[in-house]
Amino acid sequence: MSVISTEQARKYEEIKEAQEAVFDLWNEYWLEYSAFNTWQFWFNVLMIILPLIILCLFIDRKRLFLLLFFGFNIHVWTAYIDSMATRANYMGYPYKAIPTLPIHFGMDSSLVPVLFIFMYQYTLKKKANFYLHSLLLIALISFLLKPFFVEIHLFYLSKGTNYFYIFLGYVLITIVSKGIVEFFLRLQSKSELPNTKT
Repeated sequence: MSVISTEQARKYEEIKEAQEAVFDLWNEYWLEYSAFNTWQFWFNVLMIILPLIILCLFIDRKRLFLLLFFGFNIHVWTAYIDSMATRANYMGYPYKAIPTLPIHFGMDSSLVPVLFIFMYQYTLKKKANFYLHSLLLIALISFLLKPFFVEIHLFYLSKGTNYFYIFLGYVLITIVSKGIVEFFLRLQSKSELPNTKT
């Protein structure tokens, strides 16, 4: 069993104190610049709620769990990458709906997964090429939506990050999410095979 050294304990305390200071700074910043009295707050709230309402109205009920599982994967992997990139200051969100969350709860939490769900639903219904349609959607998000959010100061890029990197990030997220869905679909189909042993 390893023993924590005095130096390690001191460093860990420094990290905890820095995290607490950042937490307090975000709350102060949010109250002053991003709270209920700003249009940015309500825009972020709209980006969370409106896509979910549209999803409830138009999702294919016959494929509900498949589509939601795919969308949840998109949401989770986007949140992980988003969290890492914002913590390293490669990108950021000057306005948040909920300041205490470690991730930005807005466009990437609701709008993006819902767009991917509808794209997946379309490819299943029309038997269209999933990867081609994914690339088209990713291009739309990376080169139209993200620049629009930069233009209205709801999103920023720094340290050499550009929209092509965002494009590649979404490609990775899509491949991983689809791979996980396909893996569980194969598991399900194997479990549904009739037992041929006598």
